[in-house]
Amino acid sequence: MWDGARPHIMIRIAIVDDHAMVRAGLRQFFADQIDFTVVAEARNGREALEIVRKGEIDVILLDITMPGQSGVDALAGIKARAPDLPVLILSGFPEEHYAMTMLRHGASGYLNKDCDPEEIVKAIRTVCRGRKYITAGVAEQLAEGLGGGWGDKPLHEHLSERELQVFLRLARGETIGHMAESMSLSVKTVSTYRTRVMEKMKLESNSDLTYYALKNGLIQ
Repeated sequence: MWDGARPHIMIRIAIVDDHAMVRAGLRQFFADQIDFTVVAEARNGREALEIVRKGEIDVILLDITMPGQSGVDALAGIKARAPDLPVLILSGFPEEHYAMTMLRHGASGYLNKDCDPEEIVKAIRTVCRGRKYITAGVAEQLAEGLGGGWGDKPLHEHLSERELQVFLRLARGETIGHMAESMSLSVKTVSTYRTRVMEKMKLESNSDLTYYALKNGLIQ
C-alpha cells in the first residue's frame, strides 16, 4: 500500500477481455487503488496489439479465450512488439491447464478469474516491478517439473511457441490454407509444423488434436 512518504507513481493498465462486464468490473475495482489507472481496453488480440503499438501502458491484463485470436497468439504478438511489457494472464481456465504454457511463452503471471480481487492487485504491482507473479499452485507445478524432468510434462508443453499456435488453430478446425494466410507463412511451412505437432503429441488426425485440446481445457 502506498504510504505517502514517497512520490506516487501511477501504474497504467490495459484490460483485454471480450466480456464488457468483466472489463467494467475490473475498471471499477481498480478505481479504488490509489496507484492504478486504466488507460485502455480491448475486446480481442488485434485491438490489444494496437494499444501496445501506441505505448504509454505499464501492464496488460489479458484473457486467453477471445474471438478471432487465441491468447497464445495475442501474447506472442505483444511480446514481439514490446518484449519488456509485463503481461498478466487472467483466465477462466484453471492454472494447471495453461499457466506453465503461458509463462513459458513470456507471460509475467497467470491468475484464474475466480481468484480474490486483492490477488490481482498484488500481481499487477509485482509484475510492474519486473518480477514474475507465481501462485502457490503454479510454484508447485514448477517444482514438480524440475524434479520430474521432461517426461512428466503434458505433451503440449513440449511444443515450441509456433507449434503451439498451429496446434490450437488446428484444434479449433482452422484449415492449413487459412492459417498460412493469417500467419504469413507458406502452406508448406504450416504443413511442416502440423507434422511436427502430430509427432510430438503422438496423435494421428486433426480430430485427435481437437479431442486432446478439449480434454485438457486448452479450447472451449
